[in-house]
Amino acid sequence: MVKLLEKKAIIHADCEINGSKFGKYTEVGCGSIILNSNFGDYSYCTRYCDIANTEIKKFSNIASFVRIGPTDHPMEKASLHHFLYRSNDYWDEKKIDEQFFKKRFSRKTIIGHDTWIGHGAIIKPEIVIGDGAIVGAGSVVTKNVEDYTIVAGNPAKTIRRRFSEKVAIQLSGIQWWNWSHKELGSALDDFRNLSIEDFIEKYK
Repeated sequence: MVKLLEKKAIIHADCEINGSKFGKYTEVGCGSIILNSNFGDYSYCTRYCDIANTEIKKFSNIASFVRIGPTDHPMEKASLHHFLYRSNDYWDEKKIDEQFFKKRFSRKTIIGHDTWIGHGAIIKPEIVIGDGAIVGAGSVVTKNVEDYTIVAGNPAKTIRRRFSEKVAIQLSGIQWWNWSHKELGSALDDFRNLSIEDFIEKYK
């Protein structure tokens, strides 16, 4: 275990980080690749994740070997190969296909507040994972996931809701993920011990 920091993300060994930002108390597990992505406060990923072009909101829990925003090959062209867009890797006089990369970087994936992405899950580009949602281990997510639902499988399908729609709306309204660090600490015993109904009643 490592003591997390307010002002600096904990980046473990052998990570590749490019064009990305990290909020308070964030952590990136060893061997992870993070490209053109933002981690909201308290969010983390564990070992060997590959995350590209993704907006991760606060308190997201991302297990090991997760892939978010995997890039596509140009299926409509005569060839799928990346010599089409990484051309300067093959010929000195050729340039990269800037339009291809611009489009790729624009295809943002959104991971909501207080989410749990299970081990080895894959989430395609331009997908929105709702607040409080859970993605089961090994899932392949090709469609948006509603708030406070659990999805699993390949392709991922809804297994059930975490809470009733009424409870989910009430909990979303509290927006505890925007509380200060001090407020969160003060409410820790309630997070641990109160039922969801009692928690909502106290903080609504």
